[in-house]
Amino acid sequence: MLRILVCCLGGFSSSALSVKVDKEIKERHMEDQVEVNFKPFSLAARDFSGYDIIMVCPHQKYQVKEYNQKYIKNQLPVYLLPPKIYGSMELDTLMEDAIDILRLFKQNPSNPIYFPNEDNVMKIRRSLSYRKTIEKQK
Repeated sequence: MLRILVCCLGGFSSSALSVKVDKEIKERHMEDQVEVNFKPFSLAARDFSGYDIIMVCPHQKYQVKEYNQKYIKNQLPVYLLPPKIYGSMELDTLMEDAIDILRLFKQNPSNPIYFPNEDNVMKIRRSLSYRKTIEKQK
């Protein structure tokens, strides 16, 4: 089971997007494969037990390092979602990026974690998972 925690500033945009993701999980009967929950990043940073990865909305990029140093301490990956991916909140994209970020984090457990050449989240224009974007470029 992949457990993803998606966070925004106050929980408003992430909770609105949660309806879409929850519906998709249920329609595809994937409840035993993936769990996606939503809450404000300030709360998530203090209680992230039970999750494999924290995925954070792009406008929280300035809080990630501080929260990691104070609370998370590189215990699990914190990934800043690209704007288009956060806005569309497609389940397959979230899952693929989460799985790939978990692999990267095992190699280098340091937050925030990025895909190669994506360290400035606001410049990322992709709407597909990183792996699908790379496959399309080949």
